[in-house]
Amino acid sequence: MQSTRAKPCPQSAFSVNDLNASNEINAVRQWYAACTRPRHEKAVAGRLAHKQVETYLPLYKVIYRRNGRKIEYYLPLFPGYVLAHLPLNERLKVLEDPGVLRIVSFNGRPAAVPDSEVETLRRSLEIRRAEPYPHLSAGKRMRIARGPLEGLEGTIMRRKGRLRMIVSIDSIQSSITVELDTTDLAG
Repeated sequence: MQSTRAKPCPQSAFSVNDLNASNEINAVRQWYAACTRPRHEKAVAGRLAHKQVETYLPLYKVIYRRNGRKIEYYLPLFPGYVLAHLPLNERLKVLEDPGVLRIVSFNGRPAAVPDSEVETLRRSLEIRRAEPYPHLSAGKRMRIARGPLEGLEGTIMRRKGRLRMIVSIDSIQSSITVELDTTDLAG
């Protein structure tokens, strides 16, 4: 015979303690990358600063020559992104900006950029000059632009921290790996 006592409610996925911990995590200021409309990075950074949101937009100097004159421009080091330092529960300040498309997320959760990476970037840019370069990921097909293998195409790979390319010569059904410098490559 079964007992007539009330059965306890099944545990919900979140308890009150989980919600409190979640609120505390959401109140911690972290860096988030806001994806912007093309060529809107400076305007977004300015509007967010006006809203009291700390931003970081690393720039690099480009000199163009027009009509015999030198013209200096400062362009974003990471085109299409502005870093914003705020608690996650205040992300609407960023998302409401008309130049912001989204906050970079993984698996549906905004992805925080570690403070140490932002600080290292700031310190290094105070000392050294930098400019954007296409992201070279393993598996990407590239063409060699300079050197004795100029014109050959291959697949990027990394081995022991060094940039290498697998170059296949289809006519003889052979492949080689070549150690390269990033300046040897073209998209």
